[in-house]
Amino acid sequence: MHPVLEEADRKMKHAVEVTVHDFGHIRTGRANPAVLEPIMVSYYGVDTPINQCATISIPEPRQLAITPYDKSMFGPIEKAILASDLGITPNNDGIAIRLNFPQMNEERRKEMAKQVAHRAEEGCVAIRNVRHHAINSLRDLEKNKEITEDELKSMEKKVQELTDKHIAETHAAQKKKEAEVMEI
Repeated sequence: MHPVLEEADRKMKHAVEVTVHDFGHIRTGRANPAVLEPIMVSYYGVDTPINQCATISIPEPRQLAITPYDKSMFGPIEKAILASDLGITPNNDGIAIRLNFPQMNEERRKEMAKQVAHRAEEGCVAIRNVRHHAINSLRDLEKNKEITEDELKSMEKKVQELTDKHIAETHAAQKKKEAEVMEI
């Protein structure tokens, strides 16, 4: 495989992975520890992700339990969750901080499905940008007589096949996440 094709494939795979990772941050009706990833807590003066200063478990399908390693962290974790855009009020029972995820109404599920579609489209745009860059690189190689016109056409076709494959993966992940969001 030509280095330009290998690089394009690697970057397209990365775009799909980032998109799927972003889907994890979109809240569904179920409890998912990934929604806490962007929330930072001041842990001994250093901004730290919650999962590095506490244990996160899922005792029930719609509940997260956060058990800090240090008991003095209950307050800062609660404040960080309240300050975030999560929209859930933490319940501190002295042993753990519990986050109860309410069942989403139809309107909220549709709104979340739109967010999923938007992030999927951003992923597809990233893949298409990689395709554009790869084709331009191949055309430069042909212009500099490093590859022939026939090789250029063949490799452009392979780049398009890679693009189609990775966009299909993104859409498959989108459909899976939308089904998860729309589930009652």
